[in-house]
Amino acid sequence: MARHRAAIEWSLGEGEDFPGGRYGRGHRIRFEGGHMAPGTASAQVVGNKWAEAGAVDPEEMLVASLSSCHMLTFLHKAREAGFVVVRYRDEAEGVMEPIDGDRRAVTKVTLRPEITYQGRGPTAAERDKLHHLAHEDCFIANSVKTEVTVEER
Repeated sequence: MARHRAAIEWSLGEGEDFPGGRYGRGHRIRFEGGHMAPGTASAQVVGNKWAEAGAVDPEEMLVASLSSCHMLTFLHKAREAGFVVVRYRDEAEGVMEPIDGDRRAVTKVTLRPEITYQGRGPTAAERDKLHHLAHEDCFIANSVKTEVTVEER
């Protein structure tokens, strides 16, 4: 069993009104390896005034996690199948929508990888199989209810 950790730190800013909901959502995320990242609530949720510009929100992190996990698993599956990938670029997109009354969720993530191979690349059927195998083995995809689709360019 593997364990993964992240530390989150937030504090109320000078003059902010917590009971009134008028406070900054910017915070700091420290990952296990020591990397720090600025985090925030999505401006689409709390507005630009309370979201921290230049910080990443949880919805973006979810989309990036799914994209990264799929890519890493795809690279492994492609290597096992004898293909040589020299470049992988993805423009992933997540959709957040209502699910039950006032509740919302990221219900769908679309991965749009552009993959460059050295030598012979996979046929359409081989490519689809590699993406299917990558999706089946992706730890993050196995951890969420979100529908994940791949539209390779």
